[in-house]
Amino acid sequence: MLLPLAGLVLGVLLGLVLKVNVSFEFARYSAVAIVAALDSVLGAVRAELDGVYDNRIFITGFVTNAVLAVMLTFIGDRLGVDLYLVALITFGPRIFNNVALIRRHFL
Repeated sequence: MLLPLAGLVLGVLLGLVLKVNVSFEFARYSAVAIVAALDSVLGAVRAELDGVYDNRIFITGFVTNAVLAVMLTFIGDRLGVDLYLVALITFGPRIFNNVALIRRHFL
């Protein structure tokens, strides 16, 4: 549980300290990748709290989710369709569900 949570905290702190500027062309890609990564990290925290965490599943899910979300966004940009919304609609409810389950675990 500590590895995904520490990575999330470290990433947020580095993002705040380094002041990274993302160009307009890549803003959509980075936003979708961040949402996919956040879904994976929160899913890993929930899995650890449930006692079923596996590092291999976390790493492969993290990479697969981020790459798939960015690929959908890229294909949508080429076709002129907002396919990034598919990734956001998929990952959004999962993030809220994971946060709710984590919260319930501590209550």
